[in-house]
Amino acid sequence: MKLTRKESVHRRHRRVRRKVFGTAERPRLAVFRSAQHIYVQVIDDTKQHTLAAASTLDPELKADLSSGANCEASTKVGQLIAKRCSNAGIAKVVFDRGGNLYHGRVKALAEAAREAGLDF
Repeated sequence: MKLTRKESVHRRHRRVRRKVFGTAERPRLAVFRSAQHIYVQVIDDTKQHTLAAASTLDPELKADLSSGANCEASTKVGQLIAKRCSNAGIAKVVFDRGGNLYHGRVKALAEAAREAGLDF
Protein backbone atom coordinates (compact mmCIF):
# COMPACT_ATOMS: atom_id res chain seq x y z
CA MET A 1 0.00 0.00 0.00
CA LYS A 2 1.47 3.31 -1.08
CA LEU A 3 0.96 6.35 1.14
CA THR A 4 -0.17 9.68 -0.23
CA ARG A 5 2.08 12.70 0.23
CA LYS A 6 -0.21 14.04 2.97
CA GLU A 7 -0.12 10.72 4.85
CA SER A 8 3.68 10.62 4.62
CA VAL A 9 3.98 14.16 5.98
CA HIS A 10 1.56 13.33 8.80
CA ARG A 11 3.55 10.20 9.72
CA ARG A 12 6.84 12.11 9.79
CA HIS A 13 5.23 14.88 11.85
CA ARG A 14 4.04 12.42 14.49
CA ARG A 15 7.56 10.94 14.61
CA VAL A 16 9.14 14.40 15.03
CA ARG A 17 6.61 15.44 17.70
CA ARG A 18 7.58 12.49 19.91
CA LYS A 19 10.89 14.24 20.52
CA VAL A 20 10.11 17.95 20.09
CA PHE A 21 8.29 19.68 22.96
CA GLY A 22 8.05 23.41 23.61
CA THR A 23 8.40 24.85 27.11
CA ALA A 24 8.06 28.38 28.44
CA GLU A 25 11.87 28.78 28.41
CA ARG A 26 12.27 27.22 24.96
CA PRO A 27 9.01 27.22 22.95
CA ARG A 28 8.42 25.21 19.78
CA LEU A 29 8.75 26.93 16.38
CA ALA A 30 6.17 24.99 14.34
CA VAL A 31 6.11 25.27 10.55
CA PHE A 32 3.15 24.42 8.33
CA ARG A 33 3.66 24.46 4.59
CA SER A 34 0.74 24.42 2.18
CA ALA A 35 0.84 24.53 -1.60
CA GLN A 36 0.34 28.30 -1.69
CA HIS A 37 1.54 29.65 1.68
CA ILE A 38 3.79 29.00 4.66
CA TYR A 39 2.78 29.53 8.28
CA VAL A 40 4.87 29.52 11.45
CA GLN A 41 3.90 29.66 15.12
CA VAL A 42 5.88 29.81 18.35
CA ILE A 43 4.07 27.56 20.83
CA ASP A 44 4.40 26.88 24.56
CA ASP A 45 3.21 23.26 24.77
CA THR A 46 2.98 23.24 28.58
CA LYS A 47 0.26 25.92 28.51
CA GLN A 48 -0.93 25.05 24.98
CA HIS A 49 -0.58 28.70 24.03
CA THR A 50 0.68 30.41 20.86
CA LEU A 51 3.19 33.12 21.75
CA ALA A 52 3.88 34.50 18.25
CA ALA A 53 2.87 33.75 14.68
CA ALA A 54 3.63 34.82 11.12
CA SER A 55 2.68 33.73 7.62
CA THR A 56 2.72 34.80 4.01
CA LEU A 57 -0.84 36.06 4.57
CA ASP A 58 0.28 38.75 7.06
CA PRO A 59 -0.76 42.19 5.79
CA GLU A 60 2.75 43.61 6.20
CA LEU A 61 4.21 40.85 3.98
CA LYS A 62 1.39 40.07 1.56
CA ALA A 63 1.72 43.32 -0.40
CA ASP A 64 5.45 42.78 -1.03
CA LEU A 65 5.22 39.13 -2.13
CA SER A 66 4.48 38.01 -5.67
CA SER A 67 3.82 34.47 -4.41
CA GLY A 68 3.53 32.89 -0.98
CA ALA A 69 4.92 29.60 -2.25
CA ASN A 70 8.59 30.29 -2.87
CA CYS A 71 11.84 30.52 -0.90
CA GLU A 72 11.85 34.32 -1.03
CA ALA A 73 8.50 34.43 0.78
CA SER A 74 9.70 31.86 3.33
CA THR A 75 12.79 33.96 4.02
CA LYS A 76 10.65 37.01 4.77
CA VAL A 77 8.37 34.99 7.06
CA GLY A 78 11.47 33.69 8.91
CA GLN A 79 12.74 37.24 9.43
CA LEU A 80 9.29 38.39 10.60
CA ILE A 81 8.88 35.59 13.16
CA ALA A 82 12.37 36.28 14.54
CA LYS A 83 11.45 39.95 14.95
CA ARG A 84 8.17 39.08 16.69
CA CYS A 85 9.96 36.62 18.97
CA SER A 86 12.53 39.21 20.01
CA ASN A 87 9.68 41.66 20.76
CA ALA A 88 8.07 38.97 22.93
CA GLY A 89 11.37 38.28 24.73
CA ILE A 90 11.97 34.86 23.14
CA ALA A 91 15.56 34.08 22.16
CA LYS A 92 15.70 30.26 22.05
CA VAL A 93 13.26 27.86 20.40
CA VAL A 94 13.10 24.22 19.31
CA PHE A 95 12.43 23.75 15.60
CA ASP A 96 9.47 21.63 14.48
CA ARG A 97 9.57 21.18 10.72
CA GLY A 98 6.03 19.82 10.74
CA GLY A 99 6.79 16.56 8.99
CA ASN A 100 8.24 18.36 5.97
CA LEU A 101 11.76 17.63 4.83
CA TYR A 102 14.38 20.18 5.91
CA HIS A 103 14.76 21.43 2.36
CA GLY A 104 13.56 24.25 0.15
CA ARG A 105 11.01 26.59 1.74
CA VAL A 106 11.29 25.08 5.23
CA LYS A 107 15.08 25.40 5.17
CA ALA A 108 14.90 28.98 3.84
CA LEU A 109 12.54 29.95 6.69
CA ALA A 110 14.77 28.33 9.34
CA GLU A 111 17.98 29.92 8.07
CA ALA A 112 16.37 33.37 7.83
CA ALA A 113 15.08 33.08 11.40
CA ARG A 114 18.55 32.05 12.61
CA GLU A 115 20.23 34.94 10.81
CA ALA A 116 17.70 37.37 12.30
CA GLY A 117 18.70 36.31 15.82
CA LEU A 118 16.59 33.28 16.79
CA ASP A 119 18.65 30.50 18.44
CA PHE A 120 17.92 26.86 17.54
